[in-house]
Amino acid sequence: MRTELKIFIGFTLVMAACQRPAVHEDVAVKAKVSVDVIGLSKGIIKDELTLFANTLYLSRNVVTAQIPAFITNVFIKLGDPVKEGQILYVLETKERRALGVGAVMPDSAATSYGKINVKAPASGIISTLDKQQIGDYVLEGGQLCTIAESNALAFAVNVPYEYKPFTKTGASCILLMPDNSRHPARFTTPLTTMNVLAQTQTILAKSDAPLFLPENLIIKVLVNKNVEAKKQILPKVAVLSDEMMENFWVMKLVNDSTAVKVEVIPGTRNKELVEIIKPQFKLDDKFLTTGNYGLPDTAFVKVNR
Repeated sequence: MRTELKIFIGFTLVMAACQRPAVHEDVAVKAKVSVDVIGLSKGIIKDELTLFANTLYLSRNVVTAQIPAFITNVFIKLGDPVKEGQILYVLETKERRALGVGAVMPDSAATSYGKINVKAPASGIISTLDKQQIGDYVLEGGQLCTIAESNALAFAVNVPYEYKPFTKTGASCILLMPDNSRHPARFTTPLTTMNVLAQTQTILAKSDAPLFLPENLIIKVLVNKNVEAKKQILPKVAVLSDEMMENFWVMKLVNDSTAVKVEVIPGTRNKELVEIIKPQFKLDDKFLTTGNYGLPDTAFVKVNR
């Protein structure tokens, strides 16, 4: 009787031991994590390089007096923008001054006798003002002012040598002014000298549209380092990494209830998006964006609808 009881108890324990993994396995199968998913997209993440430049004028026009004369009117100030043909000065010859205005006014034909309007030879900005005092006497060829031509405005961009491939002649960039206005521009001419201390090369850029700016104004130059090609893009929340930020992966949905771990190589990224260089996914693939942290290589999930 005791022998039969021992056999029965042993048989019961064996059966219980055999059934326990099945119960645990069934619980594991039924345990699903609620997740949200998103599809892959194609696009470009801007990777902007910020450089600094200062304004300079490559061409200047020196305005001089055509004859010896007195300055009777000055219509400009230092830094004023002027248009081609705009009157800058009015000069009066010694003869007209000697005769007096009353002597020439009655004769309409002589009204302009000895009176010279000095006009701007080109549009630009008054960069130097040599004569601004009314009544001053200037000799023939005497310098009155200098106009920095607006169409000769250039931006001397300081480019670290390693970034030279992004600033080739004809490459586009954005000029970011101190007032946060943006103006499209292009790189034109690299200069042959390097800054010894900073190891930067000066490359000239020109705005696509005319600008009136003072010389030596420091501005930012934004350069897009990416080539214009659409690439795989995922939200940043879909890409996971280890603590050292050395290994990256995503949890890819393979069916309605299973997600698997796929290692990826990320590229350019910003605050919201990450470019995926490898592997190449399909456009209809789905990836976990919530509930993906801490999941094993293969996990059972429940997709939120």
